Amino acid sequence: MAYQSLRLEYLQIPPVSRAYTTACVLTTAAVQLELITPFQLYFNPELIFRHFQIWRLITNFLFFGPVGFNFLFNMIFLYRYCRMLEEGSFRGRTADFVFMFLFGGLLMTLFGLFVSLVFLGQAFTIMLVYVWSRRNPYVRMNFFGLLNFQAPFLPWVLMGFSLLLGNSIIVDLLGKRRPPRPRPPRPPAAPHPLVLLPGIAVGHIYFFLEDVFPNQPGGARILKTPAFLKAIFDTPDDDPNYNPLPEERPGGFAWGEGQRLGG
Repeated sequence: MAYQSLRLEYLQIPPVSRAYTTACVLTTAAVQLELITPFQLYFNPELIFRHFQIWRLITNFLFFGPVGFNFLFNMIFLYRYCRMLEEGSFRGRTADFVFMFLFGGLLMTLFGLFVSLVFLGQAFTIMLVYVWSRRNPYVRMNFFGLLNFQAPFLPWVLMGFSLLLGNSIIVDLLGKRRPPRPRPPRPPAAPHPLVLLPGIAVGHIYFFLEDVFPNQPGGARILKTPAFLKAIFDTPDDDPNYNPLPEERPGGFAWGEGQRLGG
């Protein structure tokens, strides 16, 4: 009975959120079981373009480090905000959601080329959180019962929370540092935390191009989902039995709930 309930709950997760979260969990499990190593996953332009290890363009978004508190924290936020986006503003627009994934992944890969980032999954999660928070500006959130704020401040609160845990902002928001080699050279000094914030930057670029600029005088919608993505992912009928995750309670889990202003 428990298995059936878990299976039904899993199948109720919208397809893109289900696929991405599952891929992240399976990748981490494979590393934990030593079936693969992070050396086979990280973003390395030389290995990609000279040795044609194309899979690294995807796998660097799937590994969040070894199983532990940091991994669980990232999975909770990835699952929750990815699902709320897909069930909320992207409801019935799966192709547009996939296109946002591709657009965000492309921009973050460009960041990785110039600043030597090697694991971009955490930055991608922050991008999803940023887009959700900007599309739900009137949602009030509570941080462990201590701090009340509105949703657009959520990415910055997470950055502060990372500092309180003693983690580098560069590690959590920009991605993991390059995996150690058998004889590693001296690592370069980490850049200042305010210099590069790809997750928030890419989220803002997408939000501006998709939600702000088209509504300005003389503006136009620049980001247009290709027709082949719509043909593959968009379905004409909505499932009447689908039970979306409520956006009225963002944040969730151990760090607090949110409610809409005036609610």
